[in-house]
Parts: sequence; C-alpha cells; structure tokens
Amino acid sequence: MTQAQTPAINGPVSQAPIIQGWCPGALRPMQSGDGLVVRIRPRASRLTPDQARGIARLAALHGNGLIDLSNRANVQLRGVTDASHPALIDGLRALDLIDADAADEARRNIITTPFWQDADSTQPLAEALALALTAPDAPQLPSKFGFALDTAATPCLRDAPADIWLETGAQGLLLSSHADLALPVTRETAVAEAVALAHWFITNGGVSDGRGRMAALLKRIPLPSRFASRRLPAAAKPGPGPTPQGQLVALEFGQMQAETLLQLADLGPLRITPWRMLLIEGVSDAPHLPGLITRADDPMLRVIACTGAPGCLQAHAATRDLARALAPSLRETLHVSGCAKGCAHPGPAPLTLTATPTGFALIRDGTASGTPAREGLSASDLTETLFRELP
Repeated sequence: MTQAQTPAINGPVSQAPIIQGWCPGALRPMQSGDGLVVRIRPRASRLTPDQARGIARLAALHGNGLIDLSNRANVQLRGVTDASHPALIDGLRALDLIDADAADEARRNIITTPFWQDADSTQPLAEALALALTAPDAPQLPSKFGFALDTAATPCLRDAPADIWLETGAQGLLLSSHADLALPVTRETAVAEAVALAHWFITNGGVSDGRGRMAALLKRIPLPSRFASRRLPAAAKPGPGPTPQGQLVALEFGQMQAETLLQLADLGPLRITPWRMLLIEGVSDAPHLPGLITRADDPMLRVIACTGAPGCLQAHAATRDLARALAPSLRETLHVSGCAKGCAHPGPAPLTLTATPTGFALIRDGTASGTPAREGLSASDLTETLFRELP
C-alpha cells in the first residue's frame, strides 16, 4: 500500500511539484487528501450493466461514493481506506475487473474507441492486446505507457494520452506513435507488431529509472524506416449528443455520485471514453440526471478542473467551485489547476489558472506550469470583477 506523501514547501508556479511517476490502480491505489484513489481499468473500456451497478454499490460501501472518469478511459473510486480496500478488491474481482497482480494491471493501459461496431476488429484486438500485455514475456513498460485502439471507421483518439496507436487507415489497419507515418498491419499481425514496437521503445533507451514515454524517445530517434504510410486525418473531439452507437453524455469535471452510475447502468452497457464522457449503448434520448451534461453548448464543457484542495494533498486551493462560477462568462476553455502538475489537463489551454501559495497565477496558451501573465489573484477577485478585465 502506498502511503501518503507530505508535499514539499509550497513555492511559485515554477517550483516542480511532487511527481509520483505512476498511475494508481485497483491493486496499487494512490493516497490522496480524501483517502485512497482506486483506479479500475474496464476491459475494452466498457462496463456491462452488472459491472456498473457493482462498481456503484462498492463505491458507496467502501469509499465516499464519488466516482471519477480519467483521461485514460478508466473509472476511479475515491475515499477508500486501508481497512475497506481488501473487501473492495474482492468485490471488483467478482465483477471480473481485477488483474492477476499489480504488474499486469499496470501494463494493461489500453484506451478503446467508443465508436466501435460489432463487425469491426476492435473487440478482438482489445482482447488479444490485453492478453499479450499480461503474458509472461510482455515488455516491462513504464506504468504511464499506454496503447490506443482507434479502430472505428474514423480515428478519433489522436489526442489520447497513449504511446502506441492501432488505428484505421485508408486501406486497412495502421500501427503508429507520435509521428505522421505509420506501418500497415493486419488483424492477424497488429498485436504482435504493437508489442514489437513496445520492445523497440525499451531497446532504444525509452525507459529511464522506471519512467519514459514514446514522445520523448521520438525526439531523439525516429521510428524505423518501414513506418512509411500516411495516417488518416483524425476527427475532432466529440461533444455530448446522439451517435450511431448510443448517447454520449458528459459529467461536471468528470465526476459523479454512485447513485448516478447506478441509474445509468439501468439504461444499458457503458463505454468509457478518454474525454471524461460515457457512451450509453442503444440509447437515443439523453437521460436527465443530476450533474449530467447532455448538450454540446453547456458552459460547463468550457472548464476543466482537478480535484483541488482538500481532496488532493498537493493542491494549494479549491478549484471546482471557482471553475463553476467562471464557466458562464467564458468564451474559451479554462483549466483550473490546484498545483503546477496540471493533472486534469497536461497540455496547454487557452486560459489556465494555477493555484500557488500566494493566490492564482493566470497563464495564457500554456500549461499549469507555464509562465504567468498575472500572479497573486484571489478567487474572489476572479469571480467578481477581475477576470473580465484581464488582458
């Protein structure tokens, strides 16, 4: 069990926060300000109604009832304790949501497109890749290293936090990474080639001190020359609304109560997306439930915020009440981060507010650790008058 770490003495935005270097799992949870965070990796990014109901009941029984959706298409339970964790694992194992051990769990980082159809290759590939990554000879990858199965008719996961992609191409499947070029593969060779690329990553020095991502390696070494095919343009991130597979719904800050998940489970199987949205299979009309976002023009879609204080040990301030208050006046995306790590949105945003010991720092077109345009801003300043006057 990982113990809580005390944050370093608070400093300016430029001071590096504590980087854990790994993602929580179910078997290896992470301590946070409201207890243990237990991350569940649904197989093929999908929950059956029985699995969703089971997770909701377990979250209420063994945690604080809060359930997060992560940008890796995972489900996180919050408020779990050392005492309640063993019973929670037993319950998740009965739902077929637990791996053999923590090492298998850490390697099985697979994001699956929510727009797959029964006739395409997505589900067989997801099963085969999961087996390959938990086999005895699987590559010993860093825990943040991940795969994306972007194998629906049009690729849509290009911005997902993955390292290796299997995706639809102009004439079949393609294997690629953070590059414009890809390798043609078939359903029969796709998984073996993906695992071989993971081994190539390791062999070429992609791992250092147990960490590493493909994007960093490709800044030093290009992909092998046989990666020479062009990738298809990717679709933009979708918003809430109907799709051929069902109804896409979002959640405020990607979080819901256990009761909400229980009600969603009654509507059908749930596909978990990396956009902190759920696709409810076979549903044509949007359900009306507390905290659910069903319209693409909802102002809450313009704000991104991490857990913030006191739920996160490293956060310098509360984040979500501020984000919610600012949402109606926004014309562009705002990221509110409790510290310079920027966990909720690692990439740049048009507007970012980063909490520091002396107030919020405003960063334009940057990440949470970027150079501030303004510093020392209080939450009351931002919500009442100052935000509208910022250059």
